[in-house]
Amino acid sequence: MTFSRRHFLGTSALAVAALATPALAAGRTFFGIATGGTGGTYYPLGGMLAQLISNTAELPDTKLSATAETGNASVANAQLLGRGEIESAFVAADILDAAYHGKGQFEGEPVENICAIGALYPETVQLVVRADSGIETFEDLKGKSISSGSPGSGQWQLLGDLLEAHGMVREDVSEDYSSFSQSVDKIKDGNLDASLITAGLPTSSVTDLANGHDIRIVPLNGPAIAKLQETQPYYANSVIPAESYKGVDADVETLAVRAIWATHAEVPEDVVYAVTKALYENTETLGNVHPMGKQISIDKALESVSVPVHPGAQKYYDEKGISQ
Repeated sequence: MTFSRRHFLGTSALAVAALATPALAAGRTFFGIATGGTGGTYYPLGGMLAQLISNTAELPDTKLSATAETGNASVANAQLLGRGEIESAFVAADILDAAYHGKGQFEGEPVENICAIGALYPETVQLVVRADSGIETFEDLKGKSISSGSPGSGQWQLLGDLLEAHGMVREDVSEDYSSFSQSVDKIKDGNLDASLITAGLPTSSVTDLANGHDIRIVPLNGPAIAKLQETQPYYANSVIPAESYKGVDADVETLAVRAIWATHAEVPEDVVYAVTKALYENTETLGNVHPMGKQISIDKALESVSVPVHPGAQKYYDEKGISQ
Protein backbone atom coordinates (compact mmCIF):
# COMPACT_ATOMS: atom_id res chain seq x y z
CA MET A 1 0.00 0.00 0.00
CA THR A 2 1.27 3.48 -0.82
CA PHE A 3 -0.14 7.00 -0.82
CA SER A 4 2.38 9.10 -2.72
CA ARG A 5 4.03 9.03 -6.11
CA ARG A 6 7.37 9.14 -4.31
CA HIS A 7 6.95 5.59 -3.02
CA PHE A 8 5.51 3.84 -6.09
CA LEU A 9 8.61 2.10 -7.40
CA GLY A 10 9.77 0.99 -3.95
CA THR A 11 6.37 -0.49 -3.21
CA SER A 12 6.25 -2.32 -6.54
CA ALA A 13 9.64 -3.87 -5.86
CA LEU A 14 8.43 -4.98 -2.44
CA ALA A 15 5.38 -6.63 -3.98
CA VAL A 16 7.58 -8.62 -6.36
CA ALA A 17 9.81 -9.69 -3.45
CA ALA A 18 6.73 -10.80 -1.51
CA LEU A 19 5.87 -13.31 -4.19
CA ALA A 20 9.20 -14.99 -3.67
CA THR A 21 9.53 -14.47 0.09
CA PRO A 22 6.63 -15.71 2.24
CA ALA A 23 7.87 -13.61 5.21
CA LEU A 24 6.93 -10.46 3.30
CA ALA A 25 3.53 -11.72 2.19
CA ALA A 26 1.67 -9.67 4.77
CA GLY A 27 2.73 -6.51 2.92
CA ARG A 28 3.95 -3.17 4.18
CA THR A 29 2.55 0.34 4.26
CA PHE A 30 5.04 3.18 4.00
CA PHE A 31 4.54 6.49 5.80
CA GLY A 32 6.96 9.38 5.37
CA ILE A 33 7.52 12.35 7.68
CA ALA A 34 9.18 15.45 6.20
CA THR A 35 11.11 17.22 8.95
CA GLY A 36 13.80 19.91 8.68
CA GLY A 37 17.56 20.33 8.74
CA THR A 38 19.75 18.36 11.11
CA GLY A 39 20.53 21.45 13.20
CA GLY A 40 16.93 22.05 14.29
CA THR A 41 14.29 20.25 16.35
CA TYR A 42 12.11 18.77 13.59
CA TYR A 43 14.77 16.25 12.60
CA PRO A 44 15.49 14.41 15.89
CA LEU A 45 11.83 14.35 16.92
CA GLY A 46 10.78 13.18 13.48
CA GLY A 47 13.28 10.34 13.65
CA MET A 48 12.00 9.13 16.99
CA LEU A 49 8.37 9.54 15.90
CA ALA A 50 9.05 7.41 12.83
CA GLN A 51 10.57 4.75 15.07
CA LEU A 52 7.57 4.86 17.41
CA ILE A 53 5.15 4.47 14.53
CA SER A 54 7.09 1.56 13.07
CA ASN A 55 7.23 -0.17 16.47
CA THR A 56 3.76 0.53 17.88
CA ALA A 57 1.24 1.59 15.20
CA GLU A 58 -1.14 -1.17 14.20
CA LEU A 59 -2.94 -1.77 10.91
CA PRO A 60 -4.85 -4.93 9.91
CA ASP A 61 -3.00 -7.25 7.52
CA THR A 62 -0.05 -4.92 6.94
CA LYS A 63 2.97 -3.51 8.72
CA LEU A 64 3.28 0.27 8.98
CA SER A 65 6.84 1.42 8.28
CA ALA A 66 7.57 5.09 8.91
CA THR A 67 10.64 7.06 7.85
CA ALA A 68 11.74 10.61 8.70
CA GLU A 69 13.28 12.64 5.91
CA THR A 70 15.31 15.82 6.15
CA GLY A 71 13.68 18.79 4.48
CA ASN A 72 13.63 22.55 4.06
CA ALA A 73 11.04 22.99 6.82
CA SER A 74 7.60 24.58 6.81
CA VAL A 75 7.01 26.18 3.40
CA ALA A 76 8.70 23.41 1.42
CA ASN A 77 6.97 20.78 3.57
CA ALA A 78 3.54 22.30 2.90
CA GLN A 79 4.29 22.26 -0.82
CA LEU A 80 5.32 18.58 -0.65
CA LEU A 81 1.98 17.77 0.97
CA GLY A 82 0.12 19.76 -1.66
CA ARG A 83 1.74 17.68 -4.40
CA GLY A 84 1.10 14.43 -2.53
CA GLU A 85 4.82 13.66 -2.48
CA ILE A 86 5.00 12.84 1.24
CA GLU A 87 2.44 11.41 3.64
CA SER A 88 3.07 13.88 6.48
CA ALA A 89 5.25 16.81 7.48
CA PHE A 90 6.04 19.21 10.30
CA VAL A 91 4.78 22.72 9.51
CA ALA A 92 4.64 25.87 11.65
CA ALA A 93 1.06 26.93 12.46
CA ASP A 94 1.27 30.27 10.65
CA ILE A 95 2.64 28.67 7.48
CA LEU A 96 0.02 25.91 7.60
CA ASP A 97 -2.74 28.52 7.82
CA ALA A 98 -1.25 30.55 4.96
CA ALA A 99 -0.93 27.43 2.80
CA TYR A 100 -4.53 26.30 3.27
CA HIS A 101 -6.02 29.77 2.82
CA GLY A 102 -3.73 30.84 -0.04
CA LYS A 103 -2.17 33.77 1.80
CA GLY A 104 1.35 35.21 2.02
CA GLN A 105 3.79 33.03 0.13
CA PHE A 106 0.87 30.92 -1.11
CA GLU A 107 -1.08 33.90 -2.49
CA GLY A 108 -3.46 32.66 -5.17
CA GLU A 109 -2.24 29.06 -4.81
CA PRO A 110 -3.97 27.54 -1.75
CA VAL A 111 -2.97 24.04 -0.72
CA GLU A 112 -6.54 22.83 -0.45
CA ASN A 113 -5.79 19.17 0.33
CA ILE A 114 -3.66 19.94 3.39
CA CYS A 115 -5.01 19.01 6.82
CA ALA A 116 -3.80 18.58 10.37
CA ILE A 117 -2.92 15.53 12.39
CA GLY A 118 -2.19 17.48 15.56
CA ALA A 119 -0.22 20.19 17.33
CA LEU A 120 3.25 19.40 18.63
CA TYR A 121 5.24 21.97 20.63
CA PRO A 122 5.98 25.71 20.64
CA GLU A 123 8.87 26.74 18.38
CA THR A 124 10.87 29.59 19.85
CA VAL A 125 12.22 32.46 17.75
CA GLN A 126 15.92 32.91 18.57
CA LEU A 127 17.92 35.84 17.21
CA VAL A 128 21.45 34.63 17.88
CA VAL A 129 24.66 36.70 17.73
CA ARG A 130 28.12 36.55 19.23
CA ALA A 131 28.39 38.42 22.52
CA ASP A 132 31.03 40.76 21.06
CA SER A 133 28.95 41.63 17.96
CA GLY A 134 27.63 44.90 19.34
CA ILE A 135 24.09 43.78 18.44
CA GLU A 136 21.83 44.22 21.46
CA THR A 137 18.50 45.13 19.86
CA PHE A 138 16.81 44.23 16.58
CA GLU A 139 17.46 47.72 15.24
CA ASP A 140 21.21 47.12 15.68
CA LEU A 141 21.02 44.70 12.74
CA LYS A 142 20.99 47.62 10.33
CA GLY A 143 24.04 47.28 8.10
CA LYS A 144 24.77 43.79 9.46
CA SER A 145 24.54 40.34 7.91
CA ILE A 146 21.85 37.90 9.03
CA SER A 147 20.81 34.43 7.96
CA SER A 148 17.08 33.94 7.44
CA GLY A 149 16.96 30.61 5.62
CA SER A 150 16.09 30.04 1.97
CA PRO A 151 13.96 32.62 0.13
CA GLY A 152 10.30 31.78 0.55
CA SER A 153 10.83 29.84 3.76
CA GLY A 154 9.01 30.59 7.00
CA GLN A 155 12.22 32.03 8.44
CA TRP A 156 12.63 34.30 5.43
CA GLN A 157 9.06 35.54 5.82
CA LEU A 158 9.55 36.08 9.55
CA LEU A 159 12.59 38.26 8.97
CA GLY A 160 10.59 40.37 6.53
CA ASP A 161 7.80 40.76 9.07
CA LEU A 162 10.23 41.70 11.83
CA LEU A 163 11.97 44.25 9.61
CA GLU A 164 8.66 45.85 8.65
CA ALA A 165 7.49 45.96 12.27
CA HIS A 166 10.69 47.80 13.21
CA GLY A 167 10.39 50.29 10.34
CA MET A 168 13.15 48.65 8.30
CA VAL A 169 13.37 46.97 4.88
CA ARG A 170 15.37 44.03 3.58
CA GLU A 171 17.89 46.36 2.01
CA ASP A 172 18.85 47.51 5.51
CA VAL A 173 20.55 44.16 6.15
CA SER A 174 22.74 41.77 4.20
CA GLU A 175 20.77 38.52 3.92
CA ASP A 176 22.35 35.11 4.02
CA TYR A 177 20.30 32.03 3.11
CA SER A 178 22.11 29.34 5.09
CA SER A 179 20.58 26.54 7.12
CA PHE A 180 20.72 26.67 10.92
CA SER A 181 23.92 24.62 11.07
CA GLN A 182 25.56 26.50 8.22
CA SER A 183 24.73 29.88 9.71
CA VAL A 184 26.18 28.86 13.07
CA ASP A 185 29.42 27.80 11.39
CA LYS A 186 29.61 31.19 9.66
CA ILE A 187 29.07 33.00 12.97
CA LYS A 188 31.89 30.94 14.48
CA ASP A 189 34.20 31.97 11.65
CA GLY A 190 33.22 35.65 11.84
CA ASN A 191 31.56 35.53 8.39
CA LEU A 192 28.05 36.24 9.64
CA ASP A 193 26.74 38.63 12.28
CA ALA A 194 23.43 37.02 13.21
CA SER A 195 21.13 34.09 12.59
CA LEU A 196 17.35 33.95 12.95
CA ILE A 197 16.44 30.47 14.19
CA THR A 198 12.94 29.24 15.01
CA ALA A 199 12.96 25.83 16.68
CA GLY A 200 12.32 24.01 19.91
CA LEU A 201 14.53 24.71 22.91
CA PRO A 202 17.32 23.91 23.18
CA THR A 203 18.30 23.94 19.50
CA SER A 204 21.32 21.76 18.80
CA SER A 205 23.00 24.22 16.44
CA VAL A 206 22.73 27.04 19.00
CA THR A 207 24.00 24.74 21.74
CA ASP A 208 26.99 23.93 19.56
CA LEU A 209 27.74 27.63 19.03
CA ALA A 210 27.34 28.50 22.72
CA ASN A 211 29.64 25.71 23.83
CA GLY A 212 32.54 27.21 21.91
CA HIS A 213 31.77 30.95 21.80
CA ASP A 214 30.17 33.58 23.98
CA ILE A 215 26.74 34.30 22.55
CA ARG A 216 23.84 36.68 23.04
CA ILE A 217 20.19 36.05 22.20
CA VAL A 218 18.66 39.37 21.20
CA PRO A 219 15.25 40.05 22.79
CA LEU A 220 12.19 40.45 20.58
CA ASN A 221 9.73 42.51 22.61
CA GLY A 222 8.20 45.96 22.95
CA PRO A 223 5.88 48.04 20.73
CA ALA A 224 7.27 46.75 17.43
CA ILE A 225 6.55 43.15 18.41
CA ALA A 226 3.06 44.08 19.59
CA LYS A 227 2.52 45.62 16.14
CA LEU A 228 3.67 42.41 14.47
CA GLN A 229 1.27 40.35 16.56
CA GLU A 230 -1.66 42.43 15.33
CA THR A 231 -1.15 41.02 11.83
CA GLN A 232 0.44 37.68 12.77
CA PRO A 233 -1.59 36.43 15.75
CA TYR A 234 0.11 33.03 15.67
CA TYR A 235 3.20 34.57 17.23
CA ALA A 236 2.82 34.37 20.98
CA ASN A 237 4.99 36.00 23.62
CA SER A 238 7.55 33.56 24.96
CA VAL A 239 10.64 33.45 27.15
CA ILE A 240 13.95 31.70 26.62
CA PRO A 241 14.81 30.67 30.18
CA ALA A 242 18.17 31.53 31.66
CA GLU A 243 20.70 28.71 31.28
CA SER A 244 19.00 27.35 28.15
CA TYR A 245 22.45 27.81 26.60
CA LYS A 246 25.88 28.32 28.06
CA GLY A 247 26.40 32.01 28.80
CA VAL A 248 22.72 32.95 28.62
CA ASP A 249 22.41 33.98 32.26
CA ALA A 250 19.04 35.76 32.22
CA ASP A 251 15.61 35.13 30.72
CA VAL A 252 15.18 36.53 27.18
CA GLU A 253 11.77 37.73 25.96
CA THR A 254 10.93 36.60 22.43
CA LEU A 255 8.21 34.98 20.28
CA ALA A 256 7.05 31.44 19.64
CA VAL A 257 4.75 29.64 17.19
CA ARG A 258 3.40 26.10 17.58
CA ALA A 259 4.61 23.35 15.25
CA ILE A 260 1.86 21.25 13.64
CA TRP A 261 2.06 17.70 12.28
CA ALA A 262 0.23 17.89 8.95
CA THR A 263 -0.87 15.45 6.27
CA HIS A 264 -3.04 15.51 3.14
CA ALA A 265 -6.55 14.33 2.41
CA GLU A 266 -5.54 11.34 0.27
CA VAL A 267 -3.85 9.47 3.14
CA PRO A 268 -6.29 6.77 4.35
CA GLU A 269 -8.23 7.29 7.57
CA ASP A 270 -6.99 4.12 9.26
CA VAL A 271 -3.36 5.07 8.69
CA VAL A 272 -3.75 8.58 10.14
CA TYR A 273 -5.70 7.16 13.09
CA ALA A 274 -2.83 4.74 13.78
CA VAL A 275 -0.08 7.37 13.64
CA THR A 276 -2.07 9.84 15.74
CA LYS A 277 -2.52 7.19 18.41
CA ALA A 278 1.20 6.32 18.23
CA LEU A 279 2.16 9.97 18.81
CA TYR A 280 -0.08 10.92 21.70
CA GLU A 281 0.28 7.62 23.56
CA ASN A 282 4.08 7.74 23.51
CA THR A 283 4.85 11.35 24.42
CA GLU A 284 6.99 10.26 27.38
CA THR A 285 9.36 8.45 25.02
CA LEU A 286 9.58 11.53 22.78
CA GLY A 287 10.39 13.63 25.84
CA ASN A 288 13.37 11.40 26.54
CA VAL A 289 14.75 12.21 23.08
CA HIS A 290 14.37 15.99 23.20
CA PRO A 291 13.04 18.43 25.84
CA MET A 292 10.43 19.68 23.38
CA GLY A 293 8.93 16.22 23.37
CA LYS A 294 7.83 16.87 26.95
CA GLN A 295 5.61 19.70 25.68
CA ILE A 296 3.63 17.50 23.30
CA SER A 297 0.29 16.75 24.92
CA ILE A 298 -3.05 15.45 23.71
CA ASP A 299 -4.69 18.22 25.75
CA LYS A 300 -3.09 20.72 23.33
CA ALA A 301 -3.43 18.57 20.21
CA LEU A 302 -5.78 21.03 18.50
CA GLU A 303 -4.20 24.27 19.77
CA SER A 304 -3.36 26.71 16.94
CA VAL A 305 -4.93 24.35 14.37
CA SER A 306 -6.85 26.48 11.86
CA VAL A 307 -7.13 23.99 8.98
CA PRO A 308 -9.35 20.89 8.68
CA VAL A 309 -8.36 17.99 10.90
CA HIS A 310 -7.86 14.73 8.99
CA PRO A 311 -10.79 12.33 9.64
CA GLY A 312 -8.39 9.68 10.96
CA ALA A 313 -7.01 12.05 13.58
CA GLN A 314 -10.48 13.36 14.36
CA LYS A 315 -11.65 9.81 15.06
CA TYR A 316 -8.92 9.44 17.69
CA TYR A 317 -9.72 12.81 19.29
CA ASP A 318 -13.44 11.95 19.40
CA GLU A 319 -12.59 8.74 21.27
CA LYS A 320 -10.53 10.74 23.77
CA GLY A 321 -13.04 13.55 24.15
CA ILE A 322 -10.69 16.19 22.72
CA SER A 323 -12.27 19.19 20.94
CA GLN A 324 -11.18 22.65 19.80
